[in-house]
Amino acid sequence: MIETVIPPGLILFLGAFLLPFLTGSVRSIVALVLPLVALYLVWGVPDGPALTMSWFGYELVPVQGDALSRVFGTVFTLTAFAGGLFSLHQPNRFELPAAYAYGGAAVGVVFAGDLLTVFVFWELMALASTVVIWCGGPNAWGASIRYAIIHLLGGVLLMTGIVAYVADTGSIAFTAMEVGSLGTWLILAGFLINVGAPPFSAWLPDSYPQASWSGAVFLSAFTTKTAVYVLLRGFPGTEILIWIGLYMVFYGIVYAILENDMRRILVYSIVNQVGFMVTGIGIGSEMALNGAAAHAFAHIIYKALLLMSAGSVLYATGKSKCTDLGGLFRTMPVTTICGIIGALSISAFPLTSGFISKSMISQSAADAHLAIVWFAIAAASAAAFLYVGLKFPWFVFFQKDSGLRPPDPPANMTVAMWLLSALCIGIGVFPAPLYEILPYPVDYVPYTWSHVVFQLQILLFAGLAFFLLLNMLKTTETITLDFDWFWRGLGKALGREFDWRMLAAWEAVANRTASQARRFVAGVYKHHGPRGVLARTWPTGSMVLWATLLLAAWLLVYYVR
Repeated sequence: MIETVIPPGLILFLGAFLLPFLTGSVRSIVALVLPLVALYLVWGVPDGPALTMSWFGYELVPVQGDALSRVFGTVFTLTAFAGGLFSLHQPNRFELPAAYAYGGAAVGVVFAGDLLTVFVFWELMALASTVVIWCGGPNAWGASIRYAIIHLLGGVLLMTGIVAYVADTGSIAFTAMEVGSLGTWLILAGFLINVGAPPFSAWLPDSYPQASWSGAVFLSAFTTKTAVYVLLRGFPGTEILIWIGLYMVFYGIVYAILENDMRRILVYSIVNQVGFMVTGIGIGSEMALNGAAAHAFAHIIYKALLLMSAGSVLYATGKSKCTDLGGLFRTMPVTTICGIIGALSISAFPLTSGFISKSMISQSAADAHLAIVWFAIAAASAAAFLYVGLKFPWFVFFQKDSGLRPPDPPANMTVAMWLLSALCIGIGVFPAPLYEILPYPVDYVPYTWSHVVFQLQILLFAGLAFFLLLNMLKTTETITLDFDWFWRGLGKALGREFDWRMLAAWEAVANRTASQARRFVAGVYKHHGPRGVLARTWPTGSMVLWATLLLAAWLLVYYVR
């Protein structure tokens, strides 16, 4: 391994500012080379601090390597390469630069050795990802603003927590923290907003589907998985994460089953799958942490594949609602096959990447004697096959004939899908290379008869339930209320009511003040006006009399004192 101190994310950052000035084949070549160079640099970072600097008495560590950093750095740069290949025909010239800056910031987070560096890259991620959403077109503006507000809130919580934590400990090192102080609670809250934890899960389905057919691929890879990384790094074994993760698991299932838009289905499944990872982090054993890291690795790949498949359909048809689609397998066979591979992977089907990663989390729950958690994971695994493994490919590529006959997308897009499909199957068939780079030694064999048979039973019964309940699961033109209703619906109503009442109160105060002012002016005018008592012309004799009386009174008071 070649040691280096070049920050791996820096290459993607520099490329982000270079790409807008390039055109044609040169731009395409540079776009594909940059992530590969970043991947090479990821594996060149040695263990421990590789780059340090002083800042106001604190030691910043912009680059620090270990096994966990390399796992996430590897999958981030691989996805950046696949996403760049997929989006070569994207007409918006600013989306890919923004996406590379976004990916470079994510890589910066995973190699950051101190909290201040984490925060800087964290905010750069929020800024760049907002631009990626903007590039989705005019309809994406409102969603991007809401997205930015949520992530600015998370950034404020994170920065406040860092300040409080540094004040308590005097250290900015990014290591495992025990929740207990105000600072650690605020840091955890900032991380959980990015991971899509309740009650802020709705920012994902609100914003990601508004991105372009290629932008959603990048969005699915970085924000939530970077949050998984910082939770792995900062809060392993924090028990509350078990229950937060399980909530996310079932929240994603319920809303994905209700959803009609194919990309919103896939985005809700992000919340569901990240919930498995958060649960594993909460369990906190070496097996669970390895499982969370492995599942994040696998998830980034198969989720990008699924969104590439959905993006190809959107690119070819301009439609995203399941009620408008169907029968596309006739003319889009490559997109259909790759979409099915991604759907099988997210369902943890044997011989796919999801099978060898998700099972580590469930096994860690069994080893820790967490029966409720184990049963919940098993039930959620069956539901994942129901709402993505079957619902997505069935309603998009099969079911009724929509009459649409679009071809498969251009070669660069199909090659990107084939690449990720190969990774999904390759990791599932040969899990050893992934296991070898995980943070802790792996003593786990996924392919045992009992495990394979159990998983196939779950999937087969889920498939049976899907087709028996197919009429009930048919998508319809509906609007599903989510938690964002509280600030997009109820919040607006309360805001209008607050504005009206404040205006009424202000008018009442203004009227009362004006009335008092008029009364005061009238009183002054009464006494000092042209006909007022104090404005009259007095005779000289009267003035002398009053002056004498006042002087006598003063002398009397002075004498009494």
